[in-house]
Amino acid sequence: MVPTGTTAAREFRAAVIGSPIAHSKSPLLHGAVYRALGIDCSYSAIDVDEAQVGAFLDDLRAGTAWRGLSVTMPLKGAVARLVDSTTAPADVLGVVNTVVVGVGPHPTLTGHNTDVAGVAHALAASGVGTPQRAAVLGGGGTAAAAVAGLAQLGAGAVSVIVRRPAAAADLQRIGGALGVEIALVPWSHAAEVVPASDVVVSTLPPRAADPLARELAAHAGFRTDGTLLDVAYDPWPSRLAAAWQQAGGRIVPGLDMLIHQAVEQVALFFPEAGADRAVVLRVMYDAVGAVRR
Repeated sequence: MVPTGTTAAREFRAAVIGSPIAHSKSPLLHGAVYRALGIDCSYSAIDVDEAQVGAFLDDLRAGTAWRGLSVTMPLKGAVARLVDSTTAPADVLGVVNTVVVGVGPHPTLTGHNTDVAGVAHALAASGVGTPQRAAVLGGGGTAAAAVAGLAQLGAGAVSVIVRRPAAAADLQRIGGALGVEIALVPWSHAAEVVPASDVVVSTLPPRAADPLARELAAHAGFRTDGTLLDVAYDPWPSRLAAAWQQAGGRIVPGLDMLIHQAVEQVALFFPEAGADRAVVLRVMYDAVGAVRR
């Protein structure tokens, strides 16, 4: 299940898994950092779907060179159930985007969630303080991480805007565990709630928020001084980000979140690199030609 080849010659291995996976920028980010820090680690993108992930993790436990995995859609919930243990806040969220492989002949797998730190750090770096009126678009695993990231910034309440509120009811349990009041708002009210929010995090797939963007752009009186983080970074700017910026708001690219969560992953895979956080951040921004905030 775990592929072999030229990467096996490296001392350590890591990868991002999900399906589809060819678009992932994680190999570019991690590869640049390991080269810059002199860490002999290959990092690849491996297409793994939900039917394959159990066997893939079993093979990982039988390996010796693996340091960790980045986990993307649609595997974040499944991996949380399959690893040997999880850390906070992954244990509360039930969502894992990072797996650390233990050292030894029978390594254990520990699940983490660095998306939470990615959201919090990306927003804080853009100047966001304590959100007073926060909103999240979407109700999946990334939305759960967004709620937790907003909680880290001090948000006491978050409106979660979803197409089927009943399907996102678990976010209210998560909010309760984090000390955040969650209001599940039907999508039909998005154009009312979003403009009234000082911080908005869109966790929707690319182009899924386009209808909302058109509705906001068509409203001549729409103005905002709030901040929008759109986790969908391709294409960029998204229509939602463009409409938000046109109305006077500040936009935070999803690429910022991706980079900040990847910095946390590097520190988990290679704790000895943790002291070089500023270097890791600079190398990752340079690797994708992005402007650091």
